[in-house]
Amino acid sequence: MDPKGWCEKLNDGHVIPVLGFGTYAPEEVPKSRTVEVTKLAIDAGFRHIDSAYSYNNEKEVGQAIRSKIEDGTVKREDIFYTSKLWLTFLQPELVRPALEKSLTNLQLDYVDLYIIHFPIALKPGEELFPEDEHGKLIFDTVDLCATWEAMEKCKDAGLAKSIGVSNFNRRQLEMILNKPGLKYKPVCNQVECHPYLNQSKLLDFCKSKDIVLVAYGALGTQRLKRWLAPNSPVLLEDPVLCAMAKKYKRTPALIALRYLLQRGVVVLAKSYNEKRIKENMQVFEFQLTSEDMKDLDGLNRNHRFLPLQIAVDHPEYPFADEY
Repeated sequence: MDPKGWCEKLNDGHVIPVLGFGTYAPEEVPKSRTVEVTKLAIDAGFRHIDSAYSYNNEKEVGQAIRSKIEDGTVKREDIFYTSKLWLTFLQPELVRPALEKSLTNLQLDYVDLYIIHFPIALKPGEELFPEDEHGKLIFDTVDLCATWEAMEKCKDAGLAKSIGVSNFNRRQLEMILNKPGLKYKPVCNQVECHPYLNQSKLLDFCKSKDIVLVAYGALGTQRLKRWLAPNSPVLLEDPVLCAMAKKYKRTPALIALRYLLQRGVVVLAKSYNEKRIKENMQVFEFQLTSEDMKDLDGLNRNHRFLPLQIAVDHPEYPFADEY
């Protein structure tokens, strides 16, 4: 089946492909590799590409997208590209310049989706993670509703087709939804989501508000030491996932991705391995039974691989609430 047909309608009328390609890679991965794998992903059939200002790879991702447009593989309108507003640009007057900076790096006229990366404001400036002399993050205070109004202006200016949020909890979503004079609802909330953190309560809440839940870390994350929660289990080695992979003659990764898709979650699959990039497209070729879906529901242990521990003291730290 043509994956382009697999789209979810957003609350603003645009559509989002339900399978996306995540582009984040640690600093030691050469930038040229990002260009290569993004092209490979587009060749394999991925049409939804997810990046962010803070990934420091938008020049390369943009180059890959443009080269696939130039060689006739895709048109710009076939690609759904997401960028994210970094934490040091949450002051309303910094929002549009930050998006324009991403667009300049990408060499694109617009992004399909622009989202607030975290509800946590950090001190404005060039540093992604501004620290004091003791190595503590320097927080900033910002009215997220004012940040959201600046996001709405980016949509009105045509710089972003759709706008959303990431890593917001229910309370923070409600703050935006209940904002007096709200012009556009967030179309999505991109959060960590996988069989060990299945986000069922947040997912139900988002569905009730016509907000799409987008999953990152769907395969258990890249396990980068700087960010990984201590004593994290290895998701793709889970015995239930592995037994199910045998049963369906698929990989554990495909079972994990399919599980989220069948729950109505838009899922990002991150891989820099050519074979696995192609393999991940097979998620559309099979279906899990409702019994197997229940067994996978049973794996939930509310384990967050990426708790952003360095910001735990921020007043808007999102992961202290139940959901």
